[in-house]
Amino acid sequence: MKTALWLYMFLFLAFFDLHAQYPVLTPFAISLGAAPTFIGWMMGIYALTHLPGNLLAANLIDRHGSRRYIIFSLTAAGVILLLQAHVQLPWQLLVLRSISGFVLAFLSPACLALLASLSRDPVTQGKYMSGHGVIHTLASVLSPAAGAFIVAKAGFSGTFQSLGWLLIFTGLMAFLSLPKRMPALAQNEEQRSLTQQTPSRLPFSLRLYLIPFAIACSQGILFFEIPLRESGQASIMSTGLLFSVISLGALVTLSMLFLNRYGPHSRVVIGVFGLAICFYALAAAEQIPITIILFTLGLAKGLLFPALSSLFIELSGGGRLGKVFSLQSIAMSLGSFVGPIAAGQLRIVVSPYFIAFLMLMTVLLLLPKRPHEEPVTSITPETPITS
Repeated sequence: MKTALWLYMFLFLAFFDLHAQYPVLTPFAISLGAAPTFIGWMMGIYALTHLPGNLLAANLIDRHGSRRYIIFSLTAAGVILLLQAHVQLPWQLLVLRSISGFVLAFLSPACLALLASLSRDPVTQGKYMSGHGVIHTLASVLSPAAGAFIVAKAGFSGTFQSLGWLLIFTGLMAFLSLPKRMPALAQNEEQRSLTQQTPSRLPFSLRLYLIPFAIACSQGILFFEIPLRESGQASIMSTGLLFSVISLGALVTLSMLFLNRYGPHSRVVIGVFGLAICFYALAAAEQIPITIILFTLGLAKGLLFPALSSLFIELSGGGRLGKVFSLQSIAMSLGSFVGPIAAGQLRIVVSPYFIAFLMLMTVLLLLPKRPHEEPVTSITPETPITS
């Protein structure tokens, strides 16, 4: 439990830092002279460079544990933000964002694998995933508005420097606090060797990864569209507040702990459907205040994200968690890459929100009703080495 508390604190600081950039990056790119199409590529390249990092993380985390990759991601991302404070041209921002996407690709699967490995009990694992969602949401409630406030007071350069030093400090805290080994869950070398020689294919259809892909794609569209609603310094603050409204909605459902009694598959289906309806409202129901729509969208997200992690843990049988969550991050990286680029290219033809609605509804139609009854390929459960 002590390790979980430390990890939650590191996650809070990291998520606070990362989400504080959301209302800042688009106005910053515009101030450098970037066009909307370029901004779409800037946001998309960050997700695209996640892919090689996720592919490396899939095996490295299972082999070496999560600790070193958490420290690496936090520290390297902080250094990149310090460099980002001195950017003068759009292409420089593009390069730094692409590097940042690679180094941060290790953070999410490493954290999720470490949390899941702290217990073998499915209920306890579900609670850890919900705790991860609560921490993520608490940080995202405060950080967009905080990022906008820091920009108003210190400018873009001061904001990136402050956030960069915060990430470096968080990486140092992780180095000093996270244990190098988890004795209670360690396996002997013979068992590890036998497990590593076992084929590592997943015990469920890759079709399930359409869920995180569609979620990330729709979220990328949202993060691209909201900052472009208005222009000027005042819009930075209003954008930050709108992102905070989403997080407040998520916090409400994450606080409803009784929802963990229901199966993760049912919660995922309801959450995806709720997201789809919200994006349809953003596209077609202009008479509904956007704050109400975004709050409802947050409610769906708060239901969906811990349920999705619990679903993958349940279907994996607790084995190869590094690979399971890395593939989830790959799917989300692809979605985050496609989303803003599609929005930048198609927004003059059709509402990007409607594209998100169609994508989410299509995923619902393609999902199996009972994924646990799909044919199992082969997998031998492996306890992650969380050093």
